[in-house]
Amino acid sequence: MRIAASAIVLCLVAACSSTKPRYEYAPNMVDSLAYESFSPNPVTRDGKTMMAPAPGTIARGAKPFRYGVGPGEALRAGRELVNPVEKTEAALARGQKVFGIFCTPCHGTRGLGDGPMIPSFSKPPSLLGEEARSLPDGQIFHIISRGQNKMGSHATQITPEDRWKVIHFVRSLQN
Repeated sequence: MRIAASAIVLCLVAACSSTKPRYEYAPNMVDSLAYESFSPNPVTRDGKTMMAPAPGTIARGAKPFRYGVGPGEALRAGRELVNPVEKTEAALARGQKVFGIFCTPCHGTRGLGDGPMIPSFSKPPSLLGEEARSLPDGQIFHIISRGQNKMGSHATQITPEDRWKVIHFVRSLQN
């Protein structure tokens, strides 16, 4: 038994100390072809190197927003969604900061629809008007997430938690 163990150890030491190249059992795994991200690839089904994620894939830590685009979905979101963020001074401060970055260009600093972009685009509705005051928080969240009329979606720019904080800040402007 000792002789067999000694022979194995001796073979392993001899194999590691040699400078001669060894035989490769899977050369394609050792020296695989590298493709550029946007270059054609003959190996994949669609011929593209960078493949799209599988249908229904959700990023780690992300929560899917299961409401589509349009006024019907916005009304449904208004009925079903409730602001989960507690209204605190810190939440209002964060909401004001995010509002200043993403909303002020069109809606203005006071939410009156008089932002600096207005000469270039049509005037958005005032966030202090009766129509905006009557919207449920979930519907406003949907509008920020999916967009409405000429306003595009801000879902990729503003996290869901920050969207709820912006809603708290808008409600404080309305009061």
